[in-house]
Amino acid sequence: MTEATATGDRPTGQANAPSPNRAMMDRDLASAALGMMVERDEPGHAVVSMRVREDMTNGFAITHGGLVFTLADTAFAISCNEDEQITVAGGADITFLKSTHAGQTLTATAIRRIRSGRTGLYDVTVTDETGDTVAEFRGRSITTNRTLPA
Repeated sequence: MTEATATGDRPTGQANAPSPNRAMMDRDLASAALGMMVERDEPGHAVVSMRVREDMTNGFAITHGGLVFTLADTAFAISCNEDEQITVAGGADITFLKSTHAGQTLTATAIRRIRSGRTGLYDVTVTDETGDTVAEFRGRSITTNRTLPA
């Protein structure tokens, strides 16, 4: 498990093989600032966790929905950037199913459903530390003609 920092290493799922997401995650200051941890980084599959802090809660003392979305979106980004081509979100939807609070740990697990040509469809389930589902996210990806910087 690796913290998403500007200088941290990322697990690759393959011994001694560089992750295509390394450059992307090394520059992802938002995920680092939120304390996200990349637990799995494989083509079409990613797991990212985040401990909810007090400053991540809204006026009702529950985790801000935008931060749950951000966690899911980070796992989505890792799972859909499978090679050197930059892949971005074409759209995403989220359904919030359970509220959480400061001190809890959320985990987003992203899975590729289909990748065809330049587009893809990915599902992300966000759970709490008990395994209860907090949110379901569906992301639609578009692969660009640009490549990831080294």
